[in-house]
Amino acid sequence: MNPSETRWSAVVLGGGEPGDAFASAHGVNVKPLIPIHGLPMAAYVLRTLRDSGRVERIAYVGPTTPELEPFIDVRVTDHGTLLGNLEAGVEAITQSGLAPNERVLVVTADIPLLSAAQLRDVLDSAPIEAGFVYPVVRREDCEAAYPGVKRTFVKVKGGTFTGGNLFILDPRLIKKFLPRLRDVLAARKTPLKLARIIGLSTLFKLLTGSLTVAGLEQKITDIVGVSAQALITPHAAVGTDVDKEADLQLAVDHIAPPTS
Repeated sequence: MNPSETRWSAVVLGGGEPGDAFASAHGVNVKPLIPIHGLPMAAYVLRTLRDSGRVERIAYVGPTTPELEPFIDVRVTDHGTLLGNLEAGVEAITQSGLAPNERVLVVTADIPLLSAAQLRDVLDSAPIEAGFVYPVVRREDCEAAYPGVKRTFVKVKGGTFTGGNLFILDPRLIKKFLPRLRDVLAARKTPLKLARIIGLSTLFKLLTGSLTVAGLEQKITDIVGVSAQALITPHAAVGTDVDKEADLQLAVDHIAPPTS
């Protein structure tokens, strides 16, 4: 498929856990509704999708506000879990039919620093022949863009990376890999179960920093059952979500207040 011919839809994950202390401290029910310069955090993400000129349809999973409504094509009820919301959002997109060359961008609603130009670059660079594409950002790019930012980094052979808060998938394959993802998430707090899924050899290489990006791609492909590829992007905003007060202040400092 020619990247220039790809059609894009988006699923925005805007739900949250009941009783989220961070959200409650700012007078809202879920984190994506925390205000930045008077607008919900999610509004900046939705505007970026629209302004990119790439995304044709947007399904939003989670509670909304009047500020968000103009950007949303399909509203989806929060199902309470990440995978439940992902599945519901993709299903909502597919119900109205898919073009042969359509891909779905899944993005969390808590990355307000992402710009339309950066998103265009990610989408235009994506290896769309893969069933699952996951952007990652080098540590040095994160620290150059936002000095002192605290992220979780993983060292592999060839660099140290943080994961992005968006990914790309072929919506026709979601039923194939969701059960495997559920297995991984269910095992994430049980080291022995997780080791069995990942494999001791891969786990050892990951812990020692000797695992290559290609090796990681192959392992993910083996686990989820569809072709998976990493996309190294220089855009730190892709991997900079708002999880705590320091992150929120970073967003406030870097986002220009709305002019109208």
